[in-house]
Parts: sequence; structure tokens; C-alpha cells
Amino acid sequence: MKVVFMGTPAFSVPVLEGLAARHDVVAVYSQPPRPAGRGKADRPSPVQQRAEALGLIVRHPTSLRTPESQAEFAAWQADVAVVVAYGLILPQPVLDAPRAGCLNIHASLLPRWRGAAPIHRAIMAGDATTGICIMQMEAGLDTGPVLLREATAIGDGETTADLHDRLSAMGARLILTALDQLADLRPAVQPSEGVTYAAKIDKAEARVDFARPATEVDRLIRSLSPFPGAWVQIGDERVKLLRSRLAKGEGPPGQVLGGFTIACGSGAVEVLEAQREGKRPMPAAEVLRGLVLPARL
Repeated sequence: MKVVFMGTPAFSVPVLEGLAARHDVVAVYSQPPRPAGRGKADRPSPVQQRAEALGLIVRHPTSLRTPESQAEFAAWQADVAVVVAYGLILPQPVLDAPRAGCLNIHASLLPRWRGAAPIHRAIMAGDATTGICIMQMEAGLDTGPVLLREATAIGDGETTADLHDRLSAMGARLILTALDQLADLRPAVQPSEGVTYAAKIDKAEARVDFARPATEVDRLIRSLSPFPGAWVQIGDERVKLLRSRLAKGEGPPGQVLGGFTIACGSGAVEVLEAQREGKRPMPAAEVLRGLVLPARL
């Protein structure tokens, strides 16, 4: 099939690779290069970098609402567009341009967790399962009918980074199945019950409040790992907590119970991995060799 691919972050790269191996990717759309790194030089997105390495045509318009951008999109004469974490709203002329429309790979079991941060929110909420949906796109936010879905359990210790990688691979596999079976698939309208929205992560959410129950603290740490990273203030340093598990112990909220185990409003959490300012992520034992915890955080 002639495919236009639209994606930006690392999550989208395995999908692009899978499509390029099986189909004719006539163009790749990605967000424009952004300033990054210490020098703040413009850096192409992970999708753009991979697309160029594969010798594919890349476009990064700042908007798809102009007649010129819509005419260029239609000129690819694509059979289908595959969209995953692209970052721009697709207006109706773009949605209508490919022969089979635009298919979105969404990292949740719709209608739960429509929106920007479904992986983070699923872990933060303590969901037992999540998955991938292949959705026929329409004008609403993740409201379109679902062509294929596949569920997976969320592990007790999984972080957003862990689940991100598993769902990315699952999405890459499932979209190929969807394209192979496209003529036979019957779109299922999303139910009106069970709709939730995965709001974009606000950095203000990231400071750890040990007065909360240990289950909530553990979920917060794992859901915000690796970015933006749940954090605590230790002296004049902000330390990110990147991996944790529930632990035995009780005490006043924030009390250090030994090692990197911290009492919460109820129960306790053990920090397994952390990152000091200007340092790489390290196992907790290694962090504690150069950092003295106060009696209470």
C-alpha cells in the first residue's frame, strides 16, 4: 500500500520501521526540529532521523490547515495514513485525503485514556491492564471507531519507560495486521460509558508527597519515569526517583526507615533507582554511597 506516516517521538519509530519494510511509505510527516541539548541547536525528531536514514521523504509543516499544506498532502495519493503520536491536529481535508482514511495507533484501551498521556495516566491510576487500539480517525479527540485492539497486563513494577517500549512494539505489529486485513475489518463505535481523558503531564505533579498512601507514591514514581521524573528535595539538590516498589514498614510520612525506604501516609515505598542533578540514573545503593539522606524527607 502507499502509506503516509505521521509521527514524532521514539514511540513512533518501530511503527515506521515496520511499515517501511512491508509497504511503500511515500512520505513521513513529523514535528519540526526543536532546540535541544546544552547548545540548544535544532534537533530533528526521532522519527525524522530514522526516516532520513531509511531514505524517505520527510515533511514537517507547522500547520496542516493551510490550502497549500492540504494540497501537498493530497498529492501523495496515499491509500492510507498511519498516525502515531504526531502532535498536530488533522483537519477534515487531511483526514479525507487517503483512500482508506487515517488510522491512529493509540496506547490505551479506548475509550479509557483518550488524549495526550495514556501510558503515564494508566500507571498513575493503578490500572491492571492497558493496550493498543487501531482507530479510524475522525475530527474528535480519539473518538473514532476502533478497528483492532489488543490488551496487555501492566506489571507491578513497570515504569512508563518499560510500558512505552512494550506498547510501541505491540502497535508496530498490530498496524501491520490491520493493513493486511483492512478490507475485512468492521469498525466498532466506542461506547459512551467509561470515557476518561489522559491530560498532559504537568511538572507541578512531579514532587513526591509522602503523606499520600504508599500505593499512590509508588504509582507516581513509576508513572513519571523517566520524564519528567518524580522528585524530592534533599538539601539543596533535587533528586529524581525513577523506580520503586511497595515495602514493609510504618512511620511518620517522609521518615527514612533504612536504606532508601521511606514511610508514607500508610505503608512505605522502597526507591530502587534514582538520579541526582547532573548525574546518570543509578541503582539506589549506588546513589546512597554519595548522598546522605536526612532523617525525614
